[in-house]
Amino acid sequence: MSFGNLPNYAKEMERNYIKNLIAQGEHLHLDFKFEISDARKIARSLVAFANTSGGRLLVGVKDNGVIAGVRSDEEIYMIETAAHIFCKPEVAFVANNHLVDGRTVVEVIVEKSTNLPHYAPGKDDKWTAYLRVHDENLVANKVQLKVWKRLSNQNGVYLKYTDAEKQLLSYIEAFGEVTFSKACRIAQTSKNKTENLLANLIAIGILEPVFKDQQISYGIKSVGNFNY
Repeated sequence: MSFGNLPNYAKEMERNYIKNLIAQGEHLHLDFKFEISDARKIARSLVAFANTSGGRLLVGVKDNGVIAGVRSDEEIYMIETAAHIFCKPEVAFVANNHLVDGRTVVEVIVEKSTNLPHYAPGKDDKWTAYLRVHDENLVANKVQLKVWKRLSNQNGVYLKYTDAEKQLLSYIEAFGEVTFSKACRIAQTSKNKTENLLANLIAIGILEPVFKDQQISYGIKSVGNFNY
């Protein structure tokens, strides 16, 4: 049996692997980066993947899917800087180099973290937690921060079922979703208490955040949705 064509076959497999990823377009678990020129900015992507459900970056790929290629050593150095210096806690990742049509694409794989939340410097250099939503990295709101705090509590989540919870859930069952401001009015509670109420219901798996048109609302958790 001859293995003379194995190297070419392996190259074709590698090429197809990257091409198939690119064909998916950017989504919840995939982001394209033309290059890495700012370790702080790339840290936001690493943090968003780690805080949500994991994902991968393809560095050396333009937003339109065109492979531009990068110098892998420089890019990996920037990624290491982002993960170890500009992510708190640090974000673990695996980086693989792929040669496609003579150009190098760096694939950065980030798993969903069990040490939530992770923070990265925001545009104002303030440490900020990010989420991956569809194909974007968004700032986590106070409700989500409280969800993570509850999920990290080894004693579990204590929920007292009061009229506020009852009225809120009845409204959501009737209308499908509720915004935060509407939840305050329905539950007749302060902003802080409403944040706690929603965080408790999300943490125990009854509600989930719903992202539409740059707005966040809350609805009954979909079966099989474990992103949060």
